[in-house]
Amino acid sequence: MSAPSPRKQEEASHSNFIRQIIEADLMAGKYATRKWNGKPGSALSLHRAPPDPAKIRTRFPPEPNGYLHYGHAKSIFLNFGLAREYGGACHLRFDDTNPTKEETEYVDSIRDSVKWLGFSWEDPGGNTNEYYASDYFEYLYQFAEELVRRGHAYVDSLSPEQMRALRGTLTEPGKNSPYRERGVEENLKLFREMHLGKFADGEHVLRAKIDMASPNMNMRDPAMYRIRHAAHHRTGDHWCIYPTYDWAHGVSDALENITHSLCTLEFEDHRPLYEWFNERLAEDWTGYDGVKRPGLLQRPLPRQIEFARLNLTCVVLSKRKLIQLVEERHVDGWDDPRMPTLVGARRRGFTPEGFRVFTERIGVAKADSWIDFSVLEDCMREHLNEVAPRRIAVLDPVKLVIENYPPGQEEECEAPNHPQKPEWGRRKLPLSRELWIEREDFSENPPKGYFRLFPGNKVRRQGDRHRALHLRSRHAVRDARRGEGQGQGQHPLGEREGLVFRGSAAVRPAVQGDASRSGRQRARAGPESGFEESRHRPARAGAQGRTARGAVPVRAPRLFRRRSHRFEARLTSIQPVRHPERFVEQVAACPLHRRRLSWGCHASNVARTRHPKPCQISVLAFPAIAAVA
Repeated sequence: MSAPSPRKQEEASHSNFIRQIIEADLMAGKYATRKWNGKPGSALSLHRAPPDPAKIRTRFPPEPNGYLHYGHAKSIFLNFGLAREYGGACHLRFDDTNPTKEETEYVDSIRDSVKWLGFSWEDPGGNTNEYYASDYFEYLYQFAEELVRRGHAYVDSLSPEQMRALRGTLTEPGKNSPYRERGVEENLKLFREMHLGKFADGEHVLRAKIDMASPNMNMRDPAMYRIRHAAHHRTGDHWCIYPTYDWAHGVSDALENITHSLCTLEFEDHRPLYEWFNERLAEDWTGYDGVKRPGLLQRPLPRQIEFARLNLTCVVLSKRKLIQLVEERHVDGWDDPRMPTLVGARRRGFTPEGFRVFTERIGVAKADSWIDFSVLEDCMREHLNEVAPRRIAVLDPVKLVIENYPPGQEEECEAPNHPQKPEWGRRKLPLSRELWIEREDFSENPPKGYFRLFPGNKVRRQGDRHRALHLRSRHAVRDARRGEGQGQGQHPLGEREGLVFRGSAAVRPAVQGDASRSGRQRARAGPESGFEESRHRPARAGAQGRTARGAVPVRAPRLFRRRSHRFEARLTSIQPVRHPERFVEQVAACPLHRRRLSWGCHASNVARTRHPKPCQISVLAFPAIAAVA
């Protein structure tokens, strides 16, 4: 059982309609009489049990036939969050009623994803609250026999095609099966033989006897049990009949003492059936022998509440289609960063806190709507901006060689770990003769409004006005070499032509205690480290505050402490990226790119990515939070 949140209920009551329902139930004491002996059970097993210490009980009931996706995150935060907020408990229940599609791998992944989002299904009383629908197979079977005795269920021997033909349409009522009026003893005999495995798959089915003329198609004698000779991942070959979702779901909620069963809108039409099954089992019944028998389920019964599912633009959240992508090998498994699964999101750089911000921002509604994917990205960016140290990465590297920089020499520069958090300290960045820049930061034939490197243009990396790096491109020569150094013609970045440009670069540093000295005074001080003193001053902003042409400011750390120097630079052909981690913290890894320097990654979310080309740089975050494996 989770501790109540310090947040006042008066504030919560205005947030969404589900909180309003829960608070109204708590004020009315609707569930105050419930009993709980530490484990699920029927009304008979709870007869002498103590009161339930949990004010409310919710559940998260995934089917273990795939990995959880973004839509499940909304349900997890809603169910576990409400239980935590109102002093209740949330159960993790695996709806494992389909043995042909369920695997233990999916069970383990669901557990890990829920824990990664920050929730636990254990309560202070020592109850783990992890359950399976298969735990209740015996209960469900006995309850089904009881419904047969009461005349609420029967065994139908029609084929699936015949049942479909008699079911009717939305505008026409269905027709009764010829086996609907079988006697109770005959139905019990057939049902028990189904349980013993005497029939083939599909030969018989147990159906509820409700109303074939109901306007709700789900109420037209729905199936309760089907014959399926398949091994279950937990029960093995013990069962050859398995309950349907509609039959197992509501009864499992009642056995677990669930107060508020939260479902998405597609189950709204199933709510009458949910309530019908539970009501039939909870009501008292007098048999043919005149003996009055108590109900099998404890009252008050669970209440099903529907809310709108998560619909994201440009994202597929259908588990069936995600399984198809994995099985047909369009992606590299469920944890591929391109997949909208929680394990994929974790490798992509998303954080649990970002999902929490997202679910709070989109809220809970009764009507379906579409949420733009940029909203999710913005929530992740908002959290990472507060907690992620800044690092530099080159996604499409091109080698830059400073020709008059001494070979083998390297100097260290500094950059803040977080631009808004000086208490996080600074980090060292190496500057050497060979650097790496983004391919898109240079163009031979730039379009209008292109402010990066192109022949004849000059760019400036922004920093202290006394410390800046200036690069000027003079001309470019195309190098036709391809795939150099990879062997067998394989290149980590594909078959591309290299580019060579010649230009000049100047570094203007700050001189401690004398930052205001003139260029002539600095010239008299003499060059350092064997570099030729530059006669070119960095470009300054115009009178109207606009940056001078060719001097585009780019966010970057303060780099240099030397006086201004003039470098000859050339951009060589693409070189194989054999060790991408070496280039992450190169000072010029992003000297011309205005965006990626401020990208960060959460250290706990960085994992090595499997690639068919192991030397290739891997992006583990969406386009605003870059990480390198």
